[in-house]
Amino acid sequence: MAEAIKLALEQNPELQAEAYDLLAAEAQSQALSAERKPQLDFVAGAFYHLRDQRLLPASYNGEAGAFSDKMLAGDFVLSMPLYTGGRLSSQINASRLQRLASEKRLVYSREELLFNVISVFYQSLAQERMIESLKFSHQALEEHMKKIEEMLSVQKAAALDRLRVEVRVADLRQRLLQAENIMRVQNQVLANLLGLGEHLQTVKPSGCLQELPLPEEIPPCDYERCLQQRGDYQAAAAAVSAQEQILQSAKAGFMPTVALQASYGRRIALNSPQRAQGLDSNRENGWLGLSMQIPIISSGQLRAEVRREKARLLAAKARLQKLELQIKLEISTARLNINAAKQRLDALSKASEQAEESLRIEREKYELGKGSITEVLDAQTALLDSQTNYCGTLADLHVAKAQLKLAQGSK
Repeated sequence: MAEAIKLALEQNPELQAEAYDLLAAEAQSQALSAERKPQLDFVAGAFYHLRDQRLLPASYNGEAGAFSDKMLAGDFVLSMPLYTGGRLSSQINASRLQRLASEKRLVYSREELLFNVISVFYQSLAQERMIESLKFSHQALEEHMKKIEEMLSVQKAAALDRLRVEVRVADLRQRLLQAENIMRVQNQVLANLLGLGEHLQTVKPSGCLQELPLPEEIPPCDYERCLQQRGDYQAAAAAVSAQEQILQSAKAGFMPTVALQASYGRRIALNSPQRAQGLDSNRENGWLGLSMQIPIISSGQLRAEVRREKARLLAAKARLQKLELQIKLEISTARLNINAAKQRLDALSKASEQAEESLRIEREKYELGKGSITEVLDAQTALLDSQTNYCGTLADLHVAKAQLKLAQGSK
């Protein structure tokens, strides 16, 4: 079990995908935080004009300058947002909350993966025990067939008895084939959970189901505490908070934005005729200033974005409420499953002992000529069913215990 859990945590593809989603959320948060800081770019260009253009604007009336229809420009451009109406801060807060949601989803995915591995592992152990019981019953019927052959030779049994045993043996064979196929499917499911799809032959659960300790009494459940422990619930709550910040960012689209901007670079006028007159056709230029942008007409785009984010917020809150109800249902279901499995185990443990005694009596009666083969076969079937049901119920009990831990968010 411990080895299977270790492999699953290391190689499960879905868990790896969740980890990459967390890295993407961290990168998104860092990218938005960087938007508040100064940005420096180098911008270069080559331009051709239909008419000659002045290299630089005149700084006083009558200033001589170089002209050309071909210009080269290269500038270092600095920009930094000073005021965005809360848009940037809301987006940064939303990205941090989304990162938190991804982190909590990863935690819950790990817990859910552990439950799935444990569930399949226990079911595989129960299935293996069921196969052993089927093989034992098949062997017992084969030996009983030999006794019937001996009794037929001395005319102490009817030929019909042999036919009935052959029918029951054939039924056991098909049940055994079906059980072995289910076992192979369970092994494949376990291999997929462990991320070992290419190595199915190496996956085979080992252990003894009967050696597992029985769960203790179920303590009372604190639903509020369980909600705080569930990673998926915390992720959904963080997603609601993140959507609230996204809505605030959309509303900030109606506000003006102010940015600090600066530029420093060089202009070159190619083939300028004024160069022969001694005018410089290669000049530096720079400027520093503030820019403000106010949305006036957006054709309803900003209002539509606000309505969209409001709808998404309501949807996120509804999903959170649905998840809360689902968690309470999962806890109640797991508790009921544990109690039901315990009661079934008590009944099946007594039934198994009674079935063994009944089979012994029916065999003795048949050998003494006081019973029928039908009664022996029925007793054999009852014993087999009690054994397989006991193993399946024991696995169900441990799966329900793991299910309760998952539902409560227990580690």
